Amino acid sequence: MNSETEGVVEEPRCASCGITQGDDIKLMKCTACKLAQYCSVACQKEHRPKHKRECKRRAAELREELLFKQPESTHLGDCPICLLPLSNNQDKNTTMVCCVQVVCRGCALANDQREIRESLERKCPFCRHPIPKSQADIDKSIKKRAEMDCPAALRMIGDECYTKGDFGSAFKYYTKAAGLKDAQAHYELSNMYYEGLAVEKNEKMENHHLEEAAIAGQWEARYNLGNNEGNKGNIERAVKHYVIAASHGDDDAVDALRK
Repeated sequence: MNSETEGVVEEPRCASCGITQGDDIKLMKCTACKLAQYCSVACQKEHRPKHKRECKRRAAELREELLFKQPESTHLGDCPICLLPLSNNQDKNTTMVCCVQVVCRGCALANDQREIRESLERKCPFCRHPIPKSQADIDKSIKKRAEMDCPAALRMIGDECYTKGDFGSAFKYYTKAAGLKDAQAHYELSNMYYEGLAVEKNEKMENHHLEEAAIAGQWEARYNLGNNEGNKGNIERAVKHYVIAASHGDDDAVDALRK
């Protein structure tokens, strides 16, 4: 290598026309592979036939890296009050119907005891609004949140529709919540595609929603992915899924690893 060119970093160029990035030229990366860069949509379309195969290969690699990356926490995240991780045991968490925020049972209990001790009105330990006293008030509060595109509220309405057997409406609400990155909604949609409720059975769509949920830390989805891979004979991939699910406290995943 010529000593004069050592250490020189090549300027980013459009993969189609070769123009370099400058003050008046801003290159945009291919959203799929994150490698090729283009100066315009026209250049991207022109270069697509040459780029398509490599793009798909790299996009698949990125998807694999994302799928098997250990999430920092479950999809539940941390309690917004004490900031400790929320348990995957739902009996240890409380969903506040006023703001549909999940808090740990310890923080909810501490707030209840304080209010009883000081003869205070019952209020949410998170948003500090009065707790709805009737089912009608609860439904009104959740509906209001759903109208504001709160994914948790949309999912909760979907759950209610599902329980009543209105699978078409449940699918609609789950789909909207999933579009807002609600991991639990993705998991519920995977089950609907598996069972063929309101939609035709579709293994591809089932796995898509399982993957989206698992990437966000939903341990049941991760366990189901392990089962699906195991049924296909992909033992190494199944074990990877089980290990991640077990790290989040999924007992079924632990049992699967012991077999």
